[in-house]
Amino acid sequence: MKTEKVNRVVLVGTGAVGCSYAYSLINQGVAEELVLIDVNEARAEGEAMDLNHGMPFAPSPMKVWSGNYQDCSNADIVVIAAGLAQKPGETRLELVEKNTIIFKQIVKNIMESGFNGIFLVATNPVDIMTYVTWKESGLPKERVIGSGTVLDSARLRFALGKYFNVDPRNVHAAIIGEHGDTELPVWSHAMIGIEHIDTVLKRKGDLEKECLHDIFVNVRDAAYQIIERKGATYYGIGMSLVRITKAILNNENSILTVSAYLNGEYGHNDVYIGVPVKINRSGIQEIVEVELNEKEKEQFNHSVEVLKGTMQLVI
Repeated sequence: MKTEKVNRVVLVGTGAVGCSYAYSLINQGVAEELVLIDVNEARAEGEAMDLNHGMPFAPSPMKVWSGNYQDCSNADIVVIAAGLAQKPGETRLELVEKNTIIFKQIVKNIMESGFNGIFLVATNPVDIMTYVTWKESGLPKERVIGSGTVLDSARLRFALGKYFNVDPRNVHAAIIGEHGDTELPVWSHAMIGIEHIDTVLKRKGDLEKECLHDIFVNVRDAAYQIIERKGATYYGIGMSLVRITKAILNNENSILTVSAYLNGEYGHNDVYIGVPVKINRSGIQEIVEVELNEKEKEQFNHSVEVLKGTMQLVI
């Protein structure tokens, strides 16, 4: 019987993304219990065994085992990383029909356990899969969260840190919109340390901001570049999911660019999309509405339109 103070995370899907998340979760000592569920039960058992063998070197104890959907009944967070992976040359949105069918059954199984925690969705196309999870689960929108553009924003911070020779943890910049081809950088609010990015660029003599376009394109297309070279991306998203998990379990009130349900914010309704939100133990505590410039508004509106157009195929 789970005690009140023990944080239980259930991971559905023990592929490369799921296991990268589990590995990072253990190495950062984020939860006390981790349950692995996979349609391939033997795979889940093997992953649990392998992860447990590293426990003597973990920063804190964690009970890890392969389980079933009944283990979701007492879970604080269920992370869904199951579904078909993106193939070389395939966009995230092309996955939508296949993964929607898979998700409806997964969410049904989870909810039948009596689960009443927070969903964290990683499977692509993540904005649409998060919407499907919300619809199928019947949970409040605040407790259904997609990984959104947390990874994209991390990629942007890393790239800017490299360009400016600054620790990426001191770069404050974000990608919003669809986690995909229509995402956009919010340059109007980008900061290097405590200086606006425009100020830093002027000091470097780049008055035309020519570097920013190339940096963004490389960030936007990073997944394609990685998939071409190694077949899949998983370390970055695994660590991104752990960052969101920490914000929830530690009740941090941290601001992260996750996929959240808009109900009038940014002028849009009935869509899950990457925006900055405040995250704590209740899930999404608040959507942070930043003032976008005209170009950014146009790009964000286009991103919403693309997502809604694709959603009509399956919802």
